[in-house]
Formats: sequence, structure tokens, C-alpha cells
Amino acid sequence: MKIGEVIEKVPCIDEYVKNKEVDVLFTSNPSLRSVVVVRDEKPIGHITRTHFYQKIGTQYGYHLFMGRQNQLIIKENPLIVDRNIPITEVSTQAMSRPPEDLYDDVIVTKKDLYYGMVSIRELLLKLVDTQVAIASFLNPLSSLPGNKLINEKLEEALKLPQYSLIYFDLDHFKSYNDTYGFNKGDKILLYLTDILKRHICEVDDFLGHIGGDDFVAILPYYDAASICQRIIDDFDANILSFYELEDLEYVQVANRIGKLEPLTCTTLSVAVITNKFQYFGSVEQLSNAVTHVKKQCKKITGSCYLINTQETYFVH
Repeated sequence: MKIGEVIEKVPCIDEYVKNKEVDVLFTSNPSLRSVVVVRDEKPIGHITRTHFYQKIGTQYGYHLFMGRQNQLIIKENPLIVDRNIPITEVSTQAMSRPPEDLYDDVIVTKKDLYYGMVSIRELLLKLVDTQVAIASFLNPLSSLPGNKLINEKLEEALKLPQYSLIYFDLDHFKSYNDTYGFNKGDKILLYLTDILKRHICEVDDFLGHIGGDDFVAILPYYDAASICQRIIDDFDANILSFYELEDLEYVQVANRIGKLEPLTCTTLSVAVITNKFQYFGSVEQLSNAVTHVKKQCKKITGSCYLINTQETYFVH
């Protein structure tokens, strides 16, 4: 949400308006918190109700200020932001102000001209709404974008001249959960999340969490092999630390058809498709293609990646 979507109109005056007229504005509008001061329609400061009456209310303040121009009483250097700045960014700037300015309204501009004001109360309320909305689109475990945002990014990827879609899936993860429980299983998912975040980190890269042990990445280029290999190397480097080593020798677990088999260490399958040699006209086609590559990848023992181009190949 942009800050310009939550503004309220607050009176503005030029710098030569006398303070007695400012007093009339405040007394005739009890809910008015501040008045914006403009020069050629561009905000240069504001006069808050509290600051105004602190000045006027001193021993000689009334006689000193009331008949004079507001230049003497204006609060300079207020927080001024463009209407297209996100609310989250504005709230960070607002909360970074000095304590005496912390609860001052935020001035909003459109093409540098005065556009409106936003109170701190309204800013914080909208910030909470925004954060709730953002959270609803994120996976609660990994805090990565979930299915809705993934689908939007896939739609955008279809329009790119180059892209690689990478599907990450854990092998033997169900048997780990069955043996050690979901709480420890979540720790493996967070372990993988941290690795993916370290490597899928460029400005235009996208990383999402479909759910469970399924993750996707979208890169705006074709050369994904080196990233896949580094991710696999990092994953394999410490995955054994999540196991009791003797369990890998003696524990038997039921597979998906109920047959007992030895507990096997979790590995990582990485399926990659690109539009280098093939065209995808829809997200469904894209999804079907990467799912097919993933199935082929999971037939290979150990962690590996498989890239589908004109020639399908894999690298351990």
C-alpha cells in the first residue's frame, strides 16, 4: 500500500500568514492537529497544535508572536514523502525521527507539491493491515512467498526473454519426519531455507515456498547449474548432523506402500527448466514441465540436479 492512499486533507497556508489566523484555524477546528506551510505550493514546514500553543502560551508569547507572521513559529524539516512511497518505508522513516517530532503528522507530496497529511495513528493502523496482508501471502514456517505470489511471479516469468525455473524437493523427508517428528523435520526445512536464501539472493531473483519440502526459484537467466551445485554442496555438507548416525544403520521405516526399509539420509533433488529451447504459453505448462523433470531427478540416488534443455542431463 502506498502512503498516498491514506492521506487526509489538512489546511495549508503560506509563510506570511499571521499567527492570529493560525489560532483561528485551530480554535475553529478542534480536531486539527497541524497546518502545513507552503511556498509556491511546495511544503516547507508545518505548525503543530502542540508546538503552536507552547510558543503562544509562554509569559510573553502571545504579544510576541500573535500579530506576526508564522515564519517565527513554524517547525522546519518535517518528514515529507512522495505519495508513491510504500507505507512500510514511511513508517520506518517516521519512527526514526527525534523524540520531540515522533508523533508529528507526515506530509505527503505529489510531484513535490503539497498533497495531504497522514497522522501517525493512521499510519500505524494501516501498517498493521499491510503486515497482516503480507503475512497472509507468506509461508508461516519459512516466511517465504507462498502459492499466490509464486503464481504471480510465474506469470511474470513467462514474459521474460530469459528465465530458469528451479524446483527443490527433499528425498526421504517423510521417513525423517516419521522417525524424529515434525518439529525436527521443520528444522531441516529451515536449514534448506537458509541455504536457498544465501544463493538465491540477486535483486531480480525470486524464491518461494510451495509448502512442505517443496521450494521454487525463478532466475532471469539460463545459467543455473553453478547455483544448483553450490546449493547441493551446502545442503549435503551438514545434513548428517540432523541424524543419530546409528539410526542410519539400524532403524527401519515404512515406505509409502507400507514396506519396511532402512532409514536413508535426506537428500536434495533439484529440477530446472528454461525457455532457452522451448516455449511455455501458460503457468500450467511450466508447472507440468518442471514436475516431469523433478520425477526424473528423484529416480537418481543422492542429491543431484537435472536441467531440461534440448539434451537432458544431470550432475551429481
